[in-house]
Amino acid sequence: MKVLFKFVGILNLLFITCSCSESDNAADQQTSQDSLIENNAVDVNDSELLPFSKITRAPKNVYEFDSVRIESYNFENLEPFLHQEDDYTYIINFWATWCVPCVKELPYFEQLRENYLDKNVHVLLVSIDFSKAVETGLVPFLKREKLKSEVVLLDDADANSWIPKVDENWSGAIPATIIYNQSKRAFFEKSFTYEELESELMKIMN
Repeated sequence: MKVLFKFVGILNLLFITCSCSESDNAADQQTSQDSLIENNAVDVNDSELLPFSKITRAPKNVYEFDSVRIESYNFENLEPFLHQEDDYTYIINFWATWCVPCVKELPYFEQLRENYLDKNVHVLLVSIDFSKAVETGLVPFLKREKLKSEVVLLDDADANSWIPKVDENWSGAIPATIIYNQSKRAFFEKSFTYEELESELMKIMN
């Protein structure tokens, strides 16, 4: 099952329907990289190979509650995360806590992250939850599920503008996933099993 989201006009209202088919720039960047080191995502001696190391992060807000830190971005400042050319293979998943199929597949991204820590694979979970629900919804969810993948919030109401910039074939349904590296790229508007996700990763890496 996929969940379709849409932002409408000046009112910035969110409509959710179900389909029948399944900061300060350098300092913020360093804080995020330090977190990756603490989570054993990279070796300290290889810090120059950190994922997204070429990006000067420019979050519109940084939320910190109960030892959880989440950067929020408008799409303009998130877009560089979708187009890196370095030694990493990136898995970018668009999801939300209110999206049942999204939540169901999150453990598969976590498992993939754990299994490929030493192979320069980085998972970025891009939440499209409401910014006003970060403290009451997103943070408690992340703590409860004990997610170790990097999580950022996409806080940009003009979805009709940025959806086709993610991929021209994206209808706006979630979950949606990009897997890419320097030489290959694939977009998926579907839910994954672990085996399916790993298979698509192998196609990009090989």
